[in-house]
Order: sequence, then structure tokens, then C-alpha cells
Amino acid sequence: MRHPRVGVAVVTMGNRPGEVAALLESVAEQDAPPERIVIVGNGSPLPAFPGLPGELTVIELDDNLGCPGGRNVALARLRDFGDVDVVVELDDDGLLVDGAVLRKVRELFAGDPCLGIVGFRIADELGETQRRHVPRLRAKDPMRRGPVTGFLGGGHAFSMRMLGEIGDWPAEFFFTHEETDVAWRALDGGWKILYEPELLLQHPKTSPARHAVYFRMTARNRVWLAKRRLPALLVPVYLGVWIALTLARTRSLRGLRAWFGGFAEGLRTSCPPRRPMRWATVWRMARLGRPPFI
Repeated sequence: MRHPRVGVAVVTMGNRPGEVAALLESVAEQDAPPERIVIVGNGSPLPAFPGLPGELTVIELDDNLGCPGGRNVALARLRDFGDVDVVVELDDDGLLVDGAVLRKVRELFAGDPCLGIVGFRIADELGETQRRHVPRLRAKDPMRRGPVTGFLGGGHAFSMRMLGEIGDWPAEFFFTHEETDVAWRALDGGWKILYEPELLLQHPKTSPARHAVYFRMTARNRVWLAKRRLPALLVPVYLGVWIALTLARTRSLRGLRAWFGGFAEGLRTSCPPRRPMRWATVWRMARLGRPPFI
């Protein structure tokens, strides 16, 4: 079977030039170089990037469209070229420490035409993977490979054919839960999601709460996600579970106020379209160990 043609997409706000240069160097050192690399400056100018393999395209946006919006710009450009079958999207402060990552990605997609998403393992400089970075409920072993119901936005690969069927990132989300929206649409479309720990993206240990808008957007987007993708009976169940979990986990009163403010914003606003998943998809996700109401 012909190996799929791989492209790489990176979105950056221009505030990590050293990290982006190191990431692109790790891409250049892959034993199966990509056909194309697209770099999007999300509301920022970008420097020159000499010495990279494949065709390099640099796009500078006037405004910050958020991570999903910026990635959609890269996907649109790759789609216009028409010569990429799989896109690997990488955080701008990540690093491919293994030179065989892109080759392994090609082999995985070549071996399974129903494979839609491959999620990478995220680990820090010491090799530690945070529990929240393992896309399953029983997350003690980050090296356990297998089918899952979600993936990490920091490092993953998409089938372009899958995106053509289910659509791109939900740009309106701007930040947080956009991966879940894509994953649920992929599963509902009959595509597989694979967590492959051999595909490693080295990434500094961080907390998403470092972003000032984290609590508000997390809550707003969770409500939007439920309203867009869940059967009506599961919407109150899903939101009730996450209210309880947030109250149990959040120690900051300021964070709680921001979270409930975002929750109220999500209730009073909409983020169309509403295309709830089929009940067959709910049962499929339950069999994989993570039903969509938790």
C-alpha cells in the first residue's frame, strides 16, 4: 500500500522563537521528512526558517484566532495544495526527540484506512507524563497503547480524508475542549482514535490554568460542547457531573467565580451547529472505557 503523504502544521504566537526553531530542527531530522510544513503566526510576524525539508509555507495572520482557528488556517492551506494525506499538528514548544516519529505515523495510517486520529504521548524533559495527558480514565500507565475516545492537542496526526468528512476545528472555542469536539465527531463518523505512546512529543510541564481565561473558557466551552454534540438526555447529566467535579477540585474562589461565569455564558449563548452524536456512538465510547457523560 502506498504510504500516505505527511504534512506538518505549527501555530505560534511569535513569543517562543527559540522553541519553534528547536521544534523545526527536530522535524528536519526525521528519517521520513514531511512533504510540506506550514507555520502560522497567530497574530504575529515570523522570522525566516531556512534549511527545512519539504515545501515550507509561512502564514502571518493579523489577528490571534486562537489555537483551533490558527490550525484551521494551516489545514486550509494544506487542503489547497492537495498533496497531503495526513497532517501532524505540534505545539510550538514541543520537540520530537525520536527521529522516526513521522515514519511511524505514515505506517500507522497506511495500515488502517479507518484510522482517523493518532494521539501522541506527551512527556516532559525527565520523561514524565502527567496523568491529565493520558486520554483514558485508567491513566496510571502512559505506555499502554490502544483505542481511545480522545487525544491531546499538543501532538497528534489527522487523516485529511477524515477532516473532509467531519469538518475542521471548532474555531469559536478559541481555547480548551476543541479536541473533544473533534474526537466526538470523528467517533460518530465511524473513525478510530489510537493512542500511540511510542510517538513522543517532549513538552515542558505546564498547567492549563496558567492562562488568564482558562476557567471561563473551560466552562463556557464545556457547555457549548454538550449543547452541540450530546443527545438531549445526556446534556444535564454531563453538565451536572462537571459541576460536581469542579467544586471538588477547584481550590481557588476566584477560579470558581470565573468558571461559573463561563458556565452561565455558555448557557445563554450558542455555538452552532447542534449535531448530537448517535446513541450507537455513546455505547461505543462506553465500551472503550469513557462514555461521553464523564
